[in-house]
Amino acid sequence: MTDLALTPALATALFVVACLAGYRYRRVWKAEGPRSQLWLFGLIAAISLLVLGFLPITGV
Repeated sequence: MTDLALTPALATALFVVACLAGYRYRRVWKAEGPRSQLWLFGLIAAISLLVLGFLPITGV
């Protein structure tokens, strides 16, 4: 059985991606932009945060 775990660098990169996607989501939402962009940025942020929340981070 394989153990899924994140390295600290990958966890940091995912956190940055989630923050940037959330920022873009908010900008599109406030500008009343296309719903497809809302879904795209929202899903990217949500998936990134779910991965961070449910996968352990390995110690170096």
